[in-house]
Amino acid sequence: MKPMARLGVGIGWRPEIAEAVERLEGLDWVEVVAENVCPGHLPQSLLRLRERGVRVVPHGVSLGIGGADRPDAGKLAALGERAVALGAPVVTEHIAFVRTSSPALEAGHLLPVPRTRDALAVLCENVRIAQDALPVPLALENIAALVSWPGEELTEGQFLTELVERTGVRLLVDVANLHTNRVNRGEDPAAVLDAIPLEALAYVHVAGGVERDGVWHDTHAHPVPPVVLDVLARLRERVDPPGVLLERDDDFPEGRELAGELERIRAVVTGGGAGAVRAREPLAVRDGAPEPAGEAARTRVGLGQAALLSALVAGTPVPEGFDRRRVRVQARALAAKRASVVAKVAPELPGILGGPEAFRTAFLEYAARRPLRDGYRRDALDFAEHLLVRDLPQDPAARRRLTAWWRERAGARPPRRIVRWARALAGRGR
Repeated sequence: MKPMARLGVGIGWRPEIAEAVERLEGLDWVEVVAENVCPGHLPQSLLRLRERGVRVVPHGVSLGIGGADRPDAGKLAALGERAVALGAPVVTEHIAFVRTSSPALEAGHLLPVPRTRDALAVLCENVRIAQDALPVPLALENIAALVSWPGEELTEGQFLTELVERTGVRLLVDVANLHTNRVNRGEDPAAVLDAIPLEALAYVHVAGGVERDGVWHDTHAHPVPPVVLDVLARLRERVDPPGVLLERDDDFPEGRELAGELERIRAVVTGGGAGAVRAREPLAVRDGAPEPAGEAARTRVGLGQAALLSALVAGTPVPEGFDRRRVRVQARALAAKRASVVAKVAPELPGILGGPEAFRTAFLEYAARRPLRDGYRRDALDFAEHLLVRDLPQDPAARRRLTAWWRERAGARPPRRIVRWARALAGRGR
């Protein structure tokens, strides 16, 4: 395996902190959420950073490469286009599933794949498909998880090692996720770091979170705590990482606070430890494509993932063997995240409905009966339809505003029944 290009210390680029990122001194590189940029219309901030020699890496969040279905060719093409447009040395995604096709459900979140032989075979074949379609090397990230699958056959270290050996894929190690899994699933970060092939390391993620009622929430909205920096230090003792990146996705602080976090990360990375990968048996990447997973394995993985996702977003019974309390906690977290994202993509709705709390209450009632299926913008429209057909909101003026909002966004030929109801509601409110 060829050595990974040196990236240095960087930060996740987000529109909300674009100006602050540009002002950061000594910034080596940035990572951008792939789905949030368009190759032909890159943000001027990113273009200015590239002109300064700051590398940009696209980080995908919606491929669902750990799902039972083969990767979507359109999503792979879009990911590759962004890598080319940004001149990226690598493109990254997650070892996770995010949807099922039967039934058609979307999680709106990264969910863990079972560490079984079936799931590993499916993942390896999916990775090979992705590698063949992408113009640059692929690296995959370990995710934070709240629930554990029953009947797992491999440890995290074994699962990741076999994945690398069978595909040659690189690893994006998120040390915050290792800490999250220590709290939520009892997994020792040091044991994972000792087991995985760090010579396959592409770079490292560092992020903040918070613990509530014995559950660690990987929020990306809090400062990086000492316990996460400690995991980074343990990784640094084993390997000199090609790159380390700070992730922040919400509750953005001022630029000087971001700069301070980067300095603390840089101090850990440059503060000593291993100068090269620790001594271990050389990694033997197997030649040729791995054995196809087989449709029976895909079916088994698909049935398990569909049962879990349906329990999380559609209120069906929790599958046997899962911790029911943890599944309920995860379900609430998914619904809350969905409400938060819809409020961002349709910021008018909280105002129409009487404020953030009134919006949240109404949306969570809707979400309990209507799983996410076709993206958050469609979800916002479906939520508005859900209210209108029930003669809600009760205030006539608010109902007129919601009707007008829906009409402006529903498209040239929205469903006839909804149009009839919307017109009737608008007429009643006059």
